[in-house]
Amino acid sequence: MPDLRGRPPPVVVLPGLEGPNVNPEGAARAFEVRRYRALAERCTVVVLRRRRGLPAGTSMADLAADHARALRQRFDAPVDVVGISTGGSVALQLAADHPDVVRRLVIWASACRLSDRGRAVQRAEAGHLRAGRHRLAQASSARAVAATSVGAAAMAALTWILSRRLPPVDVDDLVRTIESEDAFDATAHLARIGAPTLVVGGGRDAFYGAELFRRTAEGVRGARLLLLPRAGHGVTVSSRTARRAILSFLAAP
Repeated sequence: MPDLRGRPPPVVVLPGLEGPNVNPEGAARAFEVRRYRALAERCTVVVLRRRRGLPAGTSMADLAADHARALRQRFDAPVDVVGISTGGSVALQLAADHPDVVRRLVIWASACRLSDRGRAVQRAEAGHLRAGRHRLAQASSARAVAATSVGAAAMAALTWILSRRLPPVDVDDLVRTIESEDAFDATAHLARIGAPTLVVGGGRDAFYGAELFRRTAEGVRGARLLLLPRAGHGVTVSSRTARRAILSFLAAP
């Protein structure tokens, strides 16, 4: 649970799917610092990753319970939680099942469940991983991050090239996390979430999509929705508009 030191209060970030599932070092650490720099200027960012050695059959509820235990050990009061992509799925389950640990909730490029295409993409990724085709797994999922066919081809090519420099993939943990999100659907549980919530999504996000972002925001009492109509999954996560909205939401009394 590494920190990016800024001003209090703490904001806990639950990241998306990660191959190595370890705290990054070197260039990867520098990239993570840049990603959360805007948040760290106003608060202390705590990145909470899924534990290693996940057993077969791990559910989203199991992942949320792991996180709840970690948060109770680290903090004496509820904290603001920002869930990104698959981390947003965990965050929704966390807020529904363990309301005592979540003060405010940001669901960023994530929703109450995967879209049909999102499920297909992640199932294909899991299949490649099981077969030992790690670079192909990363490249195939990278295609869905972009909003256009040109962007998809560029992302796939770039990921294929850079994947040689990435740390080794923890196949079992990654596949089990993918399987947990494949089975995840929080639609019926959204009404249990009492924390103030902001949902941020892109209208061209292949993993979730505009309709699921709307459904998520409508299902959580009083939730706000920021929909970036032309943004895909990757652009939503890197959007300055999204970052400004999130910072404003977290700065509210």
